[in-house]
Amino acid sequence: MRLSTKGRYAVMAMADLARNGQGEGGARAVSLAEIATRQEISLSYLEQLFARLRKGGLVQSVRGPGGGYRLAKGAADTVVAEIVLAVDEPIRATRCIGHSSPKGCMMAGERCITHNLWEDLGDEIHRYLAGVSLEDVVMNRTGARRRTGVSDAGTGIGVAA
Repeated sequence: MRLSTKGRYAVMAMADLARNGQGEGGARAVSLAEIATRQEISLSYLEQLFARLRKGGLVQSVRGPGGGYRLAKGAADTVVAEIVLAVDEPIRATRCIGHSSPKGCMMAGERCITHNLWEDLGDEIHRYLAGVSLEDVVMNRTGARRRTGVSDAGTGIGVAA
């Protein structure tokens, strides 16, 4: 299974917003142009993604000088699964149309022999992404680092689980 650029870029942009939206006295608005430059993502693509993120209630737009976007809720309260789903990125590994569709992925409408394996994998991916907050991403507390509290930031050394 592969997450498309839509989901990956949305998470990258939201993590950037979480990291750079903290100012003196609270959250500051961050322009999409700033995010586009730092993350090397097309500005027009970010505009499309942020329209969906705003509609999903994950960001708030701020108009005027110094305007841009800020998180609608705290980084600790925003999970990666919400972001991916807000940009219409399905979290599944099966090749079937619907997650719980009675139709299968085979030509005769049956489920393939490995359907349950891929469906379970999709569920695990969703569970994992639902358990990782933007704060976890920004603080590099994902995977083994999140479970053990160990950080390899700045050391150049990977931490094995």
